[in-house]
Amino acid sequence: MLKQVQHDENYKLKTNLKLKEFKTDFFSKLLPLFPETEVESFFYLLTETYLKKKRIQLALEPDLEINEEQHQQYQKALRRLLQQEPIQYILGDTEFFGYPFQVNQHTLIPRPETEELVAWIIEDCKFNIQNSTFKILDIGTGSGCIPISLAKELPQAKVSSMDVSEEALKVAQINSTLNQAEVKLIQQDILQTESLLGKYDVIVSNPPYVRELEKEQMHNNVLGFEPELALFVADEDPLIFYRKIAQLAKEALTENGSLYFEINEYLPEELVSLLEEIGYQNVELKKDIFGKYRMCKASFRA
Repeated sequence: MLKQVQHDENYKLKTNLKLKEFKTDFFSKLLPLFPETEVESFFYLLTETYLKKKRIQLALEPDLEINEEQHQQYQKALRRLLQQEPIQYILGDTEFFGYPFQVNQHTLIPRPETEELVAWIIEDCKFNIQNSTFKILDIGTGSGCIPISLAKELPQAKVSSMDVSEEALKVAQINSTLNQAEVKLIQQDILQTESLLGKYDVIVSNPPYVRELEKEQMHNNVLGFEPELALFVADEDPLIFYRKIAQLAKEALTENGSLYFEINEYLPEELVSLLEEIGYQNVELKKDIFGKYRMCKASFRA
């Protein structure tokens, strides 16, 4: 009987851990790997997911306790963070352009510069869409963040998107449903495509553009977890996707249509030269908030 009482008391202690005690352990283990502000962000994102409590609520409940199940959730997340797995994959979701998106190892994690690309397209197009004949094609959909955001912000447009990865398209379909966005999803290898069916007013792509030689500049949380298929290109032909897409778009864009790219910050001049060689007359580069050329727009209008 005494052993049973002791067991029950030990179990109670085990299951009634104070969150602030775990927080101390969480920080001590992660601070050697990440800046303190990032560790704070990890902790509060996990807390909002697991406990449904905002940071301000935790300040009002300094002695908040977590049960064994919650403790195990935190510990599992901590182990994955120690392996430098991105927090977005651990949580299974992220936010892009104000919309929720599920992500996994088959999709890239959406970046802020991609939001800037989407914002540029919206700004250019929002006053030009007269009817539902306005068509947008996204090439390389991944999580679907670009086409879904465009479909939400430009509801009159008909949006299509393609990707070579069946698994990525499954995630994009989930996100399309999640955001109640109508996007036609197509499984297709753009490098094996001879022509694009139909005409489009906007063609946009965030294709693979990181050269193998740039790997040494990248963090383990990208190299070890995000899909290589969506990231890397060979050093000897880093613009392979841009060339193919620009050639296809030349025949598929409407008379006043435009081609938009997210680009490698180290190759803007090379990309401009490539597009002009293909026949684009109006090529415009755009810097991101950090002052780097990360976006490009091209058309046949002089």
